[in-house]
Amino acid sequence: MAAKAVMTERQQQVLQAMVVSRSCARGLAHRAEISLLAFDGLKNEEIAQQLGCERHGIGTWRRRWQDAFERLTVIECVEKPPAVRAAIEAVLGDLPRAGCGGTFTAEQIARILAVTCEPPGKSGRPVTHWTPRELTEEVLKRGIVTSISVRQVGRFLKGCNRSGSRGKQRFQGKRSWGALPAFARRFSPFGYAIATSGHVR
Repeated sequence: MAAKAVMTERQQQVLQAMVVSRSCARGLAHRAEISLLAFDGLKNEEIAQQLGCERHGIGTWRRRWQDAFERLTVIECVEKPPAVRAAIEAVLGDLPRAGCGGTFTAEQIARILAVTCEPPGKSGRPVTHWTPRELTEEVLKRGIVTSISVRQVGRFLKGCNRSGSRGKQRFQGKRSWGALPAFARRFSPFGYAIATSGHVR
């Protein structure tokens, strides 16, 4: 039986944007389209015929999406579209080759973003605002990831920090916390996952 495709409205919007984007890698756009057609209720055979691809590959991406759905919903609670897209791209990205490092999982991204919601001083950091370098050192220290560049962490910060005066805001670890789904709590060692000002649709 084909894996059930479930997604939120925001996730659907991100996938639709990936399909039509000229800057999105062809493979990612193709997998985004598979996910959308699966959500529309098409069977693997019908998707394969419509997209001109092999049926067994469609099943693989159906299962990847199903397995990641709850973690993607945790990311969505941040209410920042760039972070949601980054997590979706990680889910639909190429599987790591033997001997090569893989992409970041949605769970890892959620935990990295959770750190930004804490005051840096709580971790003994001599700063009042998180910087890419300080955050990189902290997530490596906590073992959230085994390797990550300052540049990549900077992308996460930039994507989730787009409110206020002309993009010059900095993470201060001060957020309003809303009620999260019970499954979200298991992604954070602090008893919560990430901040939300809205609701999961």
